[in-house]
Amino acid sequence: MAALAGTVGLAALFPASGGAARVAEAACDLAVALLFFLYGARLSTRETLAGLRHLRLHGLVLATTFGLFPLLGAATALLTPAPLTGPLQTGVLFLCLVPSTVQSSVALTDAAGGNVPAAICAGTYSSLAGLVLTPLLAAWLLGSHTELSADGLLRIGLQLLAPFLLGQLLRPWIGGLLARHKRVLTPVDRGSILLVVYTAFSAAVAQGMWGLATPTALLGLLAVLLALLAAALAATGAGARLLGLDGPARIAAVLCGSQKSLANGLPMATVLFGPEAGLLVLPLMLYHQLQLVVGTVLAGRWSRATATAADPPAAKPTADPGATEAGPDRLGGHEPATPTDPAALTGRGASPAPG
Repeated sequence: MAALAGTVGLAALFPASGGAARVAEAACDLAVALLFFLYGARLSTRETLAGLRHLRLHGLVLATTFGLFPLLGAATALLTPAPLTGPLQTGVLFLCLVPSTVQSSVALTDAAGGNVPAAICAGTYSSLAGLVLTPLLAAWLLGSHTELSADGLLRIGLQLLAPFLLGQLLRPWIGGLLARHKRVLTPVDRGSILLVVYTAFSAAVAQGMWGLATPTALLGLLAVLLALLAAALAATGAGARLLGLDGPARIAAVLCGSQKSLANGLPMATVLFGPEAGLLVLPLMLYHQLQLVVGTVLAGRWSRATATAADPPAAKPTADPGATEAGPDRLGGHEPATPTDPAALTGRGASPAPG
């Protein structure tokens, strides 16, 4: 979060222009290709296929990400008086078309005591679907704002899909190496994203970004983003209960279905919008910070509720013979002895799920 803010400040004070801008754009294209190559090389095909058994959870996450969110984004344009206009409104709609994230949703699901393998697969499937659905939905809903044409589709294929597929093909030879040197590669991931942010915001500054992003406009944007996040959390929680998901799966569904990927969304924006991407990605960047803060608070609440529900009453020192002991999951975390219900969004706390 600090690095993102610093990069935006750097672009505001020292934006790339002229020849430097062209160099930054070329470096940005290479960084995006490298980013998606690493995604493909790290993705375990076996784990991805094994996660197919959570069909109801994945269906809910995909329906929320590519169904409910676009509808909510389109509805924000109907608000009267409209708090957003121009590029910010387009940026909110683009935010609603971006796939879910993997890293933060998995980390928060683990911290909350949810189903971590299901969260990994849900985020992965959403990212894969987003490679196709996000550009198509952008072309349909944003129309003239995008550069999506035959050449644009070819560019997306060469810059996003081709590196990803190449990474998958080379995974048997380089997957282990990447896993062993994860700490070394983390700066590469983050550096690529920061380079995309710097390039996009440099172009936005050159286009008069700060004249459009006034304090009043930013406050209106923040209110709209909070409303979107609240609606997504409520919808995924209600949908998980209707589908009969157990407590850990509900946590994974809520956290995966309500989040948006900055790592995937920023590169896609540079491909879809070109030099106009700067101000359009501002809603995505702000939403990313909001989802981390709110998700951390919810994960802490659900984790405490799970621990309280799992503790035996003081008056009964002996264990219940029928109880099932919690065991470690395959990623090193621990599943709660009693599933947690993310209906705690209502503020009444979580209760043990039956059975």
